[in-house]
This record gives sequence, structure tokens and C-alpha cells, in this order.
Amino acid sequence: MSSHDIRRPFKRPAISDQQRRRELSLLRQSQNRHDAQLQARRLASTLLSLQSSSQEQQVDIQVTDELESCPEEIDDDYGHHKDSHDLRQATKLRGPDARLWFAKQLMLPEWMIDVPDKLNTDWYVFARPAGKRCFVVSSNGTTISRLRNGVLLHRFPSALPNGARTNNSKAAQSYCILDCIFHESDETYYVIDGVCWAGISLYECTAEFRFFWLNSKLAETGACDVPSTYHKYKFSALPVYNCDKEGLQTAYAGQVPYVKDGLLFYNKHAQYQTGNTPLSLVWKDEHCSQYVIDTDNKGQVQSQQQVVLELLDGGRLATSDDPPVIFGCLLGEFMQKV
Repeated sequence: MSSHDIRRPFKRPAISDQQRRRELSLLRQSQNRHDAQLQARRLASTLLSLQSSSQEQQVDIQVTDELESCPEEIDDDYGHHKDSHDLRQATKLRGPDARLWFAKQLMLPEWMIDVPDKLNTDWYVFARPAGKRCFVVSSNGTTISRLRNGVLLHRFPSALPNGARTNNSKAAQSYCILDCIFHESDETYYVIDGVCWAGISLYECTAEFRFFWLNSKLAETGACDVPSTYHKYKFSALPVYNCDKEGLQTAYAGQVPYVKDGLLFYNKHAQYQTGNTPLSLVWKDEHCSQYVIDTDNKGQVQSQQQVVLELLDGGRLATSDDPPVIFGCLLGEFMQKV
């Protein structure tokens, strides 16, 4: 038999772990049937009524009275409770528990470790502003922002729906939740995503729709206007590009009115998924971020870099990925000493 008659078995290209998890996340969200409206109401109420450790005065706002009687939900995607605390417990959390709970309400990107399939057609890219990641909630004539650890950042009037007393004629359920980064040098909230607008949940909407909707609505309400008596801080939508050659070059090297802190990539079909997700990716290098490596509070590079791992049963050390990546295992003798 000649050599050209020999049939070689076809081998599929290897699929990276991150790509496999991207495909799984898209499949899970297509099968997801949880009540997104209820989820948005719970988050808004918690952000508005949270008690801080400094005993700040509680805002006399309740988005809905139904929360007291709501049963604890089950996440069909994973088969366990969505949160380890319900709404009433979350308002009493302190320290690490509060930071963990609130961090899980945000959509957090994974590091980009490979090039996603269909990058040029199914993904967006934009330059991430440097600053404080936070939720901004407007309801009942006031607006507040809270950091990812639940600490109050600002309370102020705004042009967002029901965000100031001047436009408080809307129904009580007309509230707004935005995922923002507060850029201190120009005192601007840069909107990177949205969870709810005027009482309408955006959890189950695709990123493509959310970005279009937010750009349109922010301009309509005047939230992007210069600050005034009833609009203390300016909001700004970010320029979002397709991940083609031109879009990548513009996001990476183009001029923006804020300090860059890397690039964010969003899958166009991704819903707003709380916690870490492979459908949102972050890229940093020395040309697009000042914070490629760990620095102290003065911006000085530390002599030793750090990595944070989670300690699992049996002494296993893992990342927070889903599924987690196991880096190693601690010896039993060392565990006993700890």
C-alpha cells in the first residue's frame, strides 16, 4: 500500500480550558430560568439599606415589600443556593463576609489567557478606566454608590431615573442599578455595564443589547451632562468597539479622557453573570495599564508579587475559576500548625 493511501486519523485542535468554560457558560445562560426582575430588586434594596460599620444613617427606601416573604432561590445552573446569605442577612454582613457577598454581585472578568473563538465577530473591546469599581443605585429621589465591599462611596442627586427629588414623580419601583468605575481625577462615573434601568431588569439581556440601551438612555436622561445642583456627578458611557483589527488598535492605543487600566473584552451574547465569568476578559500590559504588577498605596512596585488562592478541603490550593484550577496541596503537618 502506497504511503498516500494510508488514512491518518483526524485530530481536532485542542480546546483550551478557558474556551471550554466559555462554551459552557453560554450554554448555561441559555438554559437559565431564574427570576431576573426579583434578583435586581433584591440587589437594589440591599445596596440602599446596608448598614455600614461607621453606623451611617439608613436610607428610608425600600424597593419592594415582597422581599421579606421571598423564599431562598436555587441556582439551576449549579444546583446550589445563589448566595450564602439572603437579603436580610446581607444587610448585616461585616468585614470579609460583606466583601465576599458584594464582590459576587458584580460581573468579574477573568484574565485573558487565550484568544477566544470568533473574537472578531462575537466580542467587544474597550479601554477600562482606572478607578473604584462600584454599583450606583438611584431610587426614590436619591442616588448612592457602593464599592465592591459594600462601603458607601457617595450619596448624591443625579439625573438617573428617580435619582433626584426633582424627577421623583415616577413610580416607586422605577429604580436604576449601574455597574460603574468612579474616576477620581475628573469625578466621573464611567458606566461599564447595567443591571437595571427604570425598574426593567437587564440581567438576562445580551451585552450587545445592554450597551446599546445604556448609551441611548444615558444620553436621554441628561446623566452625561455637566454637574449641576440636582446632578452632582457626571456619568459617561464608554466607547465600545468590535474586536477587529481597527477596533483593537483604537482601544489599545487610542486617546481617552481617563487613565487606562487595561482592556476589557465582552462576549456580545453574554448576559450579566454575577461573579467571575469567562465571557468577560481583561488584558493588561505596560502599554495600556499602570498596574500590570502589584504596587503599594504609593504606587511603588513591591519587591515580591502576590497571588491569592483559595484553600479547599484536603489542603488543596485553587483559583476562583469555575471550575477551579488546582495549583497544589498543603501538607497535613503544615495544616495542623495553621
